[in-house]
Amino acid sequence: MSRTSRTALPRRRSRHAAPAAGAVLLAAALTACGGGSDAGANGKGEMKQKPAMAVSVNLTGDQVKAGEPVTVTVAEGKLAQVKVTDGKGGELPGRIAADGRTWTSERNASPGTDYKVEAQNTDSRSANTQFKTSAADKVNKVSINIPKGSTVGVAMPVSLVFDNPVKNKAEVEKQLKVTASDNAEGSWGWFKDYSGKDRVDWRPKEYWKSGTDVKVEMNLNGVDSGQGGGLFARDYNTEFKIGKDRRIEVSLDTKKLTVTEGGQVVDTIPVSAGTPGGQKASWSGKMVLMAKEGTIRMDSQTVGLGDSYDKMVDYSMRLTWSGMYAHAAPWNSANFGSANTSSGCVGMSDAHAKSFYGQVQVGDPFEVVGKGSKGNAELGNGYGEWNLSWDEWKAKSALGGGTQNG
Repeated sequence: MSRTSRTALPRRRSRHAAPAAGAVLLAAALTACGGGSDAGANGKGEMKQKPAMAVSVNLTGDQVKAGEPVTVTVAEGKLAQVKVTDGKGGELPGRIAADGRTWTSERNASPGTDYKVEAQNTDSRSANTQFKTSAADKVNKVSINIPKGSTVGVAMPVSLVFDNPVKNKAEVEKQLKVTASDNAEGSWGWFKDYSGKDRVDWRPKEYWKSGTDVKVEMNLNGVDSGQGGGLFARDYNTEFKIGKDRRIEVSLDTKKLTVTEGGQVVDTIPVSAGTPGGQKASWSGKMVLMAKEGTIRMDSQTVGLGDSYDKMVDYSMRLTWSGMYAHAAPWNSANFGSANTSSGCVGMSDAHAKSFYGQVQVGDPFEVVGKGSKGNAELGNGYGEWNLSWDEWKAKSALGGGTQNG
C-alpha cells in the first residue's frame, strides 16, 4: 500500500496589545449577537485548526504496473506545487489542472522504478507519498544509425530500428523529436527494415544543408509499444552535424561516376557496374552511402548468387543491406568506362577507389541512373526514402507527417 504522511498546520502564536475600550465593546456586542459561542469562561475563543492536507495517487502500492501517466489528487483545497521524482533524482514533468484539484504527469511512469510524490497546496501545507512500479514483462529497445558527435552527408536520414514490434506507432512517434539548427522541415515514416523489424526514419523534405546541427530526442521511457512489443525502459538521444554537400552519380549508360561538391564537379571516374538483364544488375535510383567498411570478404553465396566469387575486396563502401557496394575491382580493369559486367556493385581501379574512399563521408547521396538496372531497392534495403516524393513520404507517418523540427 502507499504510505502517506500528513502535516498539520502548526498553532499560531499571537501577540496581543492592550485593547482600546471601543474594541472591548465591539467584541462584547458580537458575542451577544452570536447567541452563544465556543468561547470559554475567559471570553477567548480557540482558532479552528484546518485539516491536514491529504493527497492520493492513481498508482499506489509496491508493484504498480508502469506505462501510464501519474495523477496526484488533493482531498481538499487546491494544489500549488507537485514534484514526482524517481530514485535517481529524475523528475517527471507535469501540470496542475485549471481547477487546482489534480496534477498529471506529461510522461508515463517507467518500469522498475521507485517514485516519491511531494505536494503542496495554496495554504502552504504539504503531503508526501510514494509508490514503486514493477519490472516490465518485456522491454523494447532502439538501435540508432547515427552515433553521437558524428558528421554525416546531406542525404543521411535519422533511422531507428526496434527490437520488438511497435503496434502503438502514433504513441511512439509522439515521443520522437528532431531539432535542426536551420528549422528544416521533415517527417517520420514507418516501414519494415531489411531485417524484418519495425523501423521509423526521419528525413528532411530536401537534402540537409551543409553545416546544419541536428539533435534527436527519443523520450520513450515508460511508453508502451503495444501488443508483443513491451515497454521502453529508457530514453535515447543523439546529435550530429551535416558535412560537405557532396553528391555522387553513376551513369549506367556512360559507365562513369561523377562527384560534385557544392554543385561543382570535382572528380569523374570510369567504372563498371552490374551486368544488365538479371540478378547481377545494379540497383538504381537514389541511395545513401551507408558505411565505409574498408577491406572485407565478399562471398556471392551470402547474396544468393551461387559461387560466382569469394574474395577480399578493398575500399568497400556499402550502399544497400543486400550487398551492393562501390569498391576497388582491379580484376575487372578492362571494362572500366566501357562495359557493365560486375555482379551488381560499382567497381573501379585501386587508385580511383583509394581517392574516392578518402573523399566521401557516410550519408552522401549516391544516385544510379541509366538503362540496365533491376530497379530501385526496397525502401528498407538501405536508405531508400529519397526515391519517394515528399507527399508519399509524409503518408508513412503515423501522425500525418510534415512537421517542423520533429
